[in-house]
Amino acid sequence: MNFSEIAIQRQSCRNYDSTRPVEEEKLNAILEAARLSPSACNAQPYHLTVCTGDDAKAVAKASQGMGMNKFASDAPVLIVISEDSYTATAAVGSKMKGNDYRSVDIGICAAYITAQATEVGLGSCILGWFDDKKIRSICGIDKPVRLVICIGYAKSDDRLRAKKRKALDELVSIK
Repeated sequence: MNFSEIAIQRQSCRNYDSTRPVEEEKLNAILEAARLSPSACNAQPYHLTVCTGDDAKAVAKASQGMGMNKFASDAPVLIVISEDSYTATAAVGSKMKGNDYRSVDIGICAAYITAQATEVGLGSCILGWFDDKKIRSICGIDKPVRLVICIGYAKSDDRLRAKKRKALDELVSIK
């Protein structure tokens, strides 16, 4: 699958097959893609906590509320991305330029995770609705949780949906 095919095929999966575990080699490929993702000054100011089994169920529950993310309970793997410290160089650059490189780097890492999941035939969904304190407690994390990503096989009847995106001329200006 080339990158264009991945971009077309990747969608937020909200219908996981809870009976199909994620194979170790596929999970390792996803984690390696995350490791290789670019970051400011190669600082990688984040930490990934991979949750399976009871921990995945607990993180899924901590990502639900007010009707949100009910599907997360069926995902066999949840990857918690927590914020970590900058390197000295990235910290200086961030302060001088007034840019939060950590948020950008975490977003890039999440994109690599979801793209690699698609490439190996897995579904993914990035969650921004969660209880930070509960997830920190479950995972033994002392830094802020920024994203939770569900990973697993989509159910067989989960079809590719049409993408709802802005038209290119609304999104891009060429000067």
